[in-house]
Amino acid sequence: MTIITKRREFNLKRFIKAPSEHQSVMEQLGIIKHDIEKAGAILADTIRQGGKVLLCGNGGNAVERQHIAAEFAVRYENKNPRRKDLAAIALTTDTSILTASVNDQEYNRVFSPQVEAPSDPGDCLIALSTSGNSANGRLAVEIAKKKGITLIGMTGSADSKLNGLANIPAQAPSPVTARISEARIVIGHWWCGLAKESFCEKA
Repeated sequence: MTIITKRREFNLKRFIKAPSEHQSVMEQLGIIKHDIEKAGAILADTIRQGGKVLLCGNGGNAVERQHIAAEFAVRYENKNPRRKDLAAIALTTDTSILTASVNDQEYNRVFSPQVEAPSDPGDCLIALSTSGNSANGRLAVEIAKKKGITLIGMTGSADSKLNGLANIPAQAPSPVTARISEARIVIGHWWCGLAKESFCEKA
């Protein structure tokens, strides 16, 4: 058996193992269901009181936040025509602000101007960090807390600085990056559905 064949077999075994790992993590979300429910209620209350949902994260986390912000802002699942579009902003989409922050200051402050300027007390920031120790995310969180913004942290199972700063830490029950990402998308979709249902306009 060649080295290439062995490598292919190893990769195939990993692929076959991934769905069972995913299912296990989904089942374990029940462990943090109370934190997920509390965070969902906070998001609904934030928007009901005229606040905004802000979201930040790096790399793949940034794409996830754009995805969830879009689900909040546009009719989620498109099943009820009376569902309202909700105020949600991903802090990862304005390339002018992002590049100016990095060029004129430092990367650790890449999200800070967008938390300092357009946010208001009563808003809610969802901060994603797989490790929970992202320096730019942590700085944005510290600024948010000073402004009276509620913080929801979305991390993995490991203890982290972000978990300690968050009002509600939603820790995906896995140390594996891919499983953490999958769990957060499920949680984010549930939050969107919950918030949208609570804002359905009566016929």
